[in-house]
Amino acid sequence: MNQKAIRNIVISWLISLFCLSALIYASDMFNQRDDQYRLLGLKRARDAFEVASAEFERQTALFDKGLISRNELDQAKGRFSEAEVNYHQSLLAVLFEEQFISVQSAIKYHDDDGRRHVSLTLANTSGGSEEFRKLINVEDELFRSLQPDVINNVYVSLMNDENAIVSQPYESKLVNLRYGHPQTVDFALLQDLDAVTVFLIYGNGNQRSMKILLQKDASVNRVAVLSEQFSQEVELGKTAAFDLNLELFSGVNNTFTLEVVNLPREISRYFKSADGQVRLRQIKFTESSRSKKAILEIILPDRSTGEVLMDKSIPFYVLVLPNDKLKEFGGLQDHIWTGAELEKIDVGYARLELIPRGKGELVVRSPQLYHSLLPDESAEMTIELYNEGSRRIDQVEIKVDLPLNWSYEIDPAKIESLDVNEETKVKFRFTPPPDISVGKYEVRIQTSGLSNGQPVNGPDKTATIEIRAETSVVGTVIIVFFILAIVGGVVIFGIRLSRK
Repeated sequence: MNQKAIRNIVISWLISLFCLSALIYASDMFNQRDDQYRLLGLKRARDAFEVASAEFERQTALFDKGLISRNELDQAKGRFSEAEVNYHQSLLAVLFEEQFISVQSAIKYHDDDGRRHVSLTLANTSGGSEEFRKLINVEDELFRSLQPDVINNVYVSLMNDENAIVSQPYESKLVNLRYGHPQTVDFALLQDLDAVTVFLIYGNGNQRSMKILLQKDASVNRVAVLSEQFSQEVELGKTAAFDLNLELFSGVNNTFTLEVVNLPREISRYFKSADGQVRLRQIKFTESSRSKKAILEIILPDRSTGEVLMDKSIPFYVLVLPNDKLKEFGGLQDHIWTGAELEKIDVGYARLELIPRGKGELVVRSPQLYHSLLPDESAEMTIELYNEGSRRIDQVEIKVDLPLNWSYEIDPAKIESLDVNEETKVKFRFTPPPDISVGKYEVRIQTSGLSNGQPVNGPDKTATIEIRAETSVVGTVIIVFFILAIVGGVVIFGIRLSRK
């Protein structure tokens, strides 16, 4: 073996010794469990991996030339494999530690059926981005294989303050969420809230929850109007009250005017505050109060008119108009509006329905309720029945509550129908029993009927009948004669006394 070959062997051994020393030093300095300085541990692991890789390549070249044994090559390969595993573990630890999901927006809106929804936009804001790749100088193939810019298996749900899920679906899954590509998830709200808690589970079990205030869609520029009592049956002459829930979906306006369209002019209407104490014309929303309640009160006329007919539905709309657009809606009451037209002009509205119903009202009049008679006489009286309501009364019945052993006659005993404003008379004859005692007796008269299937009762009337004692004619004559005799005697005595 010549000197040149020996020199090459010595140089190779020195280089191998130096690389082995560097590898041992790097391995001793690396701590993959350092939770506080994971990025520093990753850099150390990368350096150790590069040294081990270079050493393994040199040892392979020496083995091919027959300068080292198989055992020495296997040892170099083992050190390379261990450094590679440590490097990948450190890289994965940093990547998973840096995974983070942010809520970019949470916009509350309502659909055509009035259901509340939340459009939730999530973004991957992890550190495994292009800047992170440049920082650690990871080769493209390895970086792409680890996919540090992708978070897999993202589960999201919405909760209230009691940690109950209020979203439908209860939980939504995103298969992956890539950096720079936000995704939007739509939930239906099972509970009407202005603030919810977003709960996230993602990656290798990371969890995050945050309470957020829901945004309003500024592009909508309208107020959502809902009424739980949107269809009501009301008697003529009575008042109907519609509850209104008003929620602002606007980032432009905060003052709105309340209007009613398609309602006949014979029907009075006005808006009131939720407590019913103040009449309203306009409402104003604030940042802290974007939902309000109001009441629409409607008073029907006492009688049917050309536009207000019994049992005929009257659909109408409640409008909430931005004040800066009022001039565009001039002459609202001069036009019959349709839902399509209101959708086109983009205003908040709700369709309500009113069904006028009539009901008879039975009025009972009696010119005389006191009677005085002898035991062998009968009391005769008359009552007047008058329908003062707005619907016919059918099957009018008269019931009499008499003292014991009394008898009575009624004409007529039953009235088939009593039209609106119609009046009829009912005659009674009350006969006491033969052995009736002197005194006062009461007779109660009750009236009832049906109006549109509903019972109608008139006010009860109570007649008082006095039974007086019979007087003798002979006894009366004797008493009168006796009185006259006394009076005559007094007169004669007075005359004689004056003559003396």
